[in-house]
Amino acid sequence: MIWLGIDTSNTPLSVAIVNDGLIIAEIVQDTKLTHSVTAMPTIEELFEKVKMKPNEIDAIAVSEGPGSYTGIRIGVTIAKTLAWTLKKPLIGISSLKVVAANANLFSGLICSLFDARRQNVYAGVYKGETLETVLEEHHSGIKELLQQLKEYNDPVLFVGLDVSKFEEEIRNELGEKALFASKNIQLPRASKLIELAMRESLPSIEDVHSFVPKYHRLAQAEAEWMKGQKKG
Repeated sequence: MIWLGIDTSNTPLSVAIVNDGLIIAEIVQDTKLTHSVTAMPTIEELFEKVKMKPNEIDAIAVSEGPGSYTGIRIGVTIAKTLAWTLKKPLIGISSLKVVAANANLFSGLICSLFDARRQNVYAGVYKGETLETVLEEHHSGIKELLQQLKEYNDPVLFVGLDVSKFEEEIRNELGEKALFASKNIQLPRASKLIELAMRESLPSIEDVHSFVPKYHRLAQAEAEWMKGQKKG
Protein backbone atom coordinates (compact mmCIF):
# COMPACT_ATOMS: atom_id res chain seq x y z
CA MET A 1 0.00 0.00 0.00
CA ILE A 2 1.40 3.36 -1.04
CA TRP A 3 0.93 6.39 1.23
CA LEU A 4 1.51 10.10 0.83
CA GLY A 5 2.19 11.96 4.11
CA ILE A 6 1.96 15.73 4.59
CA ASP A 7 2.97 17.70 7.70
CA THR A 8 2.72 21.50 7.62
CA SER A 9 1.43 21.93 11.17
CA ASN A 10 4.31 24.21 12.23
CA THR A 11 7.26 26.00 10.59
CA PRO A 12 8.97 22.79 9.38
CA LEU A 13 7.63 21.05 6.29
CA SER A 14 7.76 17.32 5.73
CA VAL A 15 6.30 15.15 2.98
CA ALA A 16 6.93 11.48 2.30
CA ILE A 17 5.92 8.55 0.14
CA VAL A 18 5.93 5.16 1.87
CA ASN A 19 5.20 1.80 0.27
CA ASP A 20 4.24 -1.06 2.63
CA GLY A 21 6.19 0.53 5.48
CA LEU A 22 9.29 1.24 3.39
CA ILE A 23 10.24 4.89 2.91
CA ILE A 24 10.51 5.52 -0.83
CA ALA A 25 11.30 9.22 -0.46
CA GLU A 26 11.02 11.87 2.24
CA ILE A 27 11.70 15.60 2.38
CA VAL A 28 12.12 17.32 5.75
CA GLN A 29 13.02 21.00 5.83
CA ASP A 30 12.93 23.93 8.22
CA THR A 31 13.54 26.85 5.88
CA LYS A 32 11.05 29.30 7.47
CA LEU A 33 9.38 29.74 4.06
CA THR A 34 5.60 29.99 3.83
CA HIS A 35 3.89 26.63 3.32
CA SER A 36 1.43 28.20 0.88
CA VAL A 37 4.42 28.76 -1.42
CA THR A 38 6.46 25.60 -0.76
CA ALA A 39 4.09 22.73 0.12
CA MET A 40 2.64 21.85 -3.30
CA PRO A 41 5.94 22.31 -5.21
CA THR A 42 7.62 20.05 -2.64
CA ILE A 43 4.94 17.38 -3.07
CA GLU A 44 5.35 17.62 -6.86
CA GLU A 45 9.13 17.34 -6.45
CA LEU A 46 8.65 14.21 -4.33
CA PHE A 47 6.57 12.48 -7.01
CA GLU A 48 9.10 13.45 -9.66
CA LYS A 49 11.95 11.98 -7.61
CA VAL A 50 10.25 8.59 -7.31
CA LYS A 51 8.89 8.60 -10.90
CA MET A 52 5.31 8.23 -9.69
CA LYS A 53 2.01 9.85 -10.51
CA PRO A 54 -0.33 11.03 -7.71
CA ASN A 55 -3.06 8.58 -8.74
CA GLU A 56 -0.70 5.69 -7.91
CA ILE A 57 -0.96 6.29 -4.16
CA ASP A 58 -3.54 4.38 -2.11
CA ALA A 59 -4.08 6.72 0.87
CA ILE A 60 -3.09 10.09 2.32
CA ALA A 61 -2.06 10.96 5.88
CA VAL A 62 -1.96 14.52 7.20
CA SER A 63 -1.05 16.16 10.50
CA GLU A 64 -4.38 17.50 11.73
CA GLY A 65 -3.11 19.80 14.50
CA PRO A 66 -2.53 21.37 16.90
CA GLY A 67 0.06 23.91 15.82
CA SER A 68 0.08 26.92 13.54
CA TYR A 69 -3.46 27.78 12.40
CA THR A 70 -2.22 28.80 8.97
CA GLY A 71 0.10 25.82 8.61
CA ILE A 72 -2.57 23.33 9.61
CA ARG A 73 -5.13 24.84 7.26
CA ILE A 74 -2.71 24.69 4.33
CA GLY A 75 -1.79 21.05 4.92
CA VAL A 76 -5.35 19.91 5.52
CA THR A 77 -6.65 21.81 2.49
CA ILE A 78 -4.01 20.26 0.23
CA ALA A 79 -4.64 16.78 1.66
CA LYS A 80 -8.43 17.07 1.32
CA THR A 81 -8.18 18.38 -2.24
CA LEU A 82 -5.86 15.57 -3.29
CA ALA A 83 -7.89 12.93 -1.46
CA TRP A 84 -11.16 13.95 -3.06
CA THR A 85 -9.69 14.53 -6.52
CA LEU A 86 -7.86 11.19 -6.52
CA LYS A 87 -10.65 9.37 -4.63
CA LYS A 88 -8.30 8.19 -1.89
CA PRO A 89 -8.99 7.81 1.86
CA LEU A 90 -7.61 10.47 4.20
CA ILE A 91 -6.43 9.93 7.78
CA GLY A 92 -5.52 12.69 10.21
CA ILE A 93 -2.97 12.21 12.99
CA SER A 94 -2.12 14.52 15.90
CA SER A 95 0.89 16.66 15.02
CA LEU A 96 2.08 16.26 18.62
CA LYS A 97 2.03 12.49 18.31
CA VAL A 98 3.96 12.69 15.03
CA VAL A 99 6.83 14.47 16.83
CA ALA A 100 6.62 12.07 19.79
CA ALA A 101 7.03 9.16 17.36
CA ASN A 102 10.60 10.34 16.70
CA ALA A 103 11.46 9.18 20.22
CA ASN A 104 9.36 6.03 20.37
CA LEU A 105 12.31 3.87 21.48
CA PHE A 106 12.38 5.70 24.83
CA SER A 107 10.93 3.53 27.61
CA GLY A 108 9.51 6.26 29.86
CA LEU A 109 6.99 8.98 29.07
CA ILE A 110 7.30 11.18 26.01
CA CYS A 111 5.97 14.72 26.16
CA SER A 112 5.83 16.62 22.89
CA LEU A 113 4.94 20.28 23.03
CA PHE A 114 4.59 23.37 20.87
CA ASP A 115 4.73 26.96 22.04
CA ALA A 116 1.24 28.53 22.11
CA ARG A 117 2.55 31.90 23.36
CA ARG A 118 1.99 33.74 26.64
CA GLN A 119 3.44 30.84 28.64
CA ASN A 120 0.95 28.43 27.11
CA VAL A 121 1.66 25.24 25.19
CA TYR A 122 0.01 22.57 23.11
CA ALA A 123 1.08 19.26 24.62
CA GLY A 124 0.49 15.54 24.59
CA VAL A 125 2.04 12.78 26.70
CA TYR A 126 2.57 9.23 25.48
CA LYS A 127 4.05 5.95 26.66
CA GLY A 128 7.40 5.25 25.11
CA GLU A 129 7.62 2.39 22.59
CA THR A 130 3.82 1.95 22.20
CA LEU A 131 2.92 5.67 21.96
CA GLU A 132 -0.26 4.95 23.88
CA THR A 133 -1.79 8.27 24.95
CA VAL A 134 -1.27 9.05 28.65
CA LEU A 135 -2.37 12.70 28.57
CA GLU A 136 -4.60 13.78 25.70
CA GLU A 137 -3.44 16.53 23.38
CA HIS A 138 -4.53 19.84 24.88
CA HIS A 139 -3.82 23.54 25.30
CA SER A 140 -2.72 24.72 28.76
CA GLY A 141 -0.25 26.83 30.68
CA ILE A 142 3.25 25.38 30.94
CA LYS A 143 2.99 25.46 34.75
CA GLU A 144 -0.22 23.43 34.70
CA LEU A 145 1.35 20.88 32.37
CA LEU A 146 4.41 20.46 34.59
CA GLN A 147 2.25 20.02 37.69
CA GLN A 148 0.42 17.20 35.93
CA LEU A 149 3.69 15.56 34.91
CA LYS A 150 4.97 15.68 38.50
CA GLU A 151 2.25 13.18 39.41
CA TYR A 152 3.90 10.45 37.31
CA ASN A 153 6.82 8.42 38.59
CA ASP A 154 8.37 7.75 35.20
CA PRO A 155 11.09 9.91 33.62
CA VAL A 156 9.76 12.29 30.96
CA LEU A 157 11.49 12.89 27.64
CA PHE A 158 10.57 16.24 26.11
CA VAL A 159 10.63 16.54 22.34
CA GLY A 160 9.79 19.36 19.93
CA LEU A 161 11.47 22.44 18.51
CA ASP A 162 9.90 24.70 21.15
CA VAL A 163 11.02 22.68 24.18
CA SER A 164 14.17 24.81 24.55
CA LYS A 165 12.00 27.86 25.31
CA PHE A 166 10.74 26.17 28.47
CA GLU A 167 13.80 24.12 29.44
CA GLU A 168 14.65 26.13 32.55
CA GLU A 169 11.10 25.88 33.92
CA ILE A 170 10.96 22.17 33.11
CA ARG A 171 14.24 21.48 34.93
CA ASN A 172 13.17 23.54 37.93
CA GLU A 173 9.90 21.63 38.30
CA LEU A 174 10.86 18.08 37.35
CA GLY A 175 14.57 17.96 38.19
CA GLU A 176 16.26 14.72 37.17
CA LYS A 177 12.97 13.27 35.90
CA ALA A 178 13.19 15.64 32.93
CA LEU A 179 15.14 14.50 29.88
CA PHE A 180 15.51 16.29 26.55
CA ALA A 181 15.60 14.75 23.09
CA SER A 182 18.57 15.46 20.86
CA LYS A 183 18.20 18.19 18.26
CA ASN A 184 18.30 15.77 15.34
CA ILE A 185 14.89 14.29 16.22
CA GLN A 186 13.01 17.53 16.89
CA LEU A 187 11.58 18.01 13.40
CA PRO A 188 8.34 16.26 12.37
CA ARG A 189 8.75 13.49 9.82
CA ALA A 190 6.02 12.59 7.39
CA SER A 191 7.22 8.98 7.38
CA LYS A 192 6.41 8.80 11.10
CA LEU A 193 3.03 10.36 10.35
CA ILE A 194 2.36 7.56 7.87
CA GLU A 195 3.60 4.94 10.34
CA LEU A 196 0.97 6.12 12.82
CA ALA A 197 -1.73 6.36 10.14
CA MET A 198 -1.11 2.75 9.13
CA ARG A 199 -2.32 1.67 12.57
CA GLU A 200 -5.75 3.19 11.93
CA SER A 201 -8.70 1.82 9.98
CA LEU A 202 -9.14 3.41 6.59
CA PRO A 203 -12.17 5.73 6.44
CA SER A 204 -14.48 5.94 3.44
CA ILE A 205 -13.75 8.38 0.62
CA GLU A 206 -16.93 10.28 1.53
CA ASP A 207 -15.47 11.08 4.97
CA VAL A 208 -13.07 13.49 3.27
CA HIS A 209 -15.87 16.10 3.16
CA SER A 210 -16.31 16.11 6.95
CA PHE A 211 -12.60 16.04 7.80
CA VAL A 212 -11.59 19.10 9.85
CA PRO A 213 -8.39 20.18 11.65
CA LYS A 214 -8.08 19.86 15.42
CA TYR A 215 -6.78 23.18 16.67
CA HIS A 216 -7.39 22.50 20.40
CA ARG A 217 -7.87 26.24 20.88
CA LEU A 218 -9.90 29.07 19.40
CA ALA A 219 -8.09 31.47 17.13
CA GLN A 220 -7.41 34.83 18.78
CA ALA A 221 -10.01 36.60 16.64
CA GLU A 222 -12.66 34.02 17.56
CA ALA A 223 -11.79 34.24 21.24
CA GLU A 224 -12.06 38.03 21.19
CA TRP A 225 -15.38 37.84 19.35
CA MET A 226 -16.82 35.38 21.87
CA LYS A 227 -15.54 37.51 24.73
CA GLY A 228 -17.31 40.54 23.21
CA GLN A 229 -20.52 38.57 22.78
CA LYS A 230 -20.55 37.60 26.45
CA LYS A 231 -20.06 41.20 27.50
CA GLY A 232 -22.84 42.24 25.17
